[in-house]
Amino acid sequence: MQVIEIQEHARKLKDAHGGKAILEAAQKARELDETGDREQAETWRRIEAALMQMKGPHVS
Repeated sequence: MQVIEIQEHARKLKDAHGGKAILEAAQKARELDETGDREQAETWRRIEAALMQMKGPHVS
């Protein structure tokens, strides 16, 4: 999946799940790993990373 597609999926997931989008992506990646679908799991990890990038740095 291309970077632009990853970003698009991340935006859609964020719109649908708001603050829980990162958790949703991580959970999906884990589920796919457990079923042995490593390629799709990696795609979901990339979506998770894109969501984290969108969120920006954590400021304390």
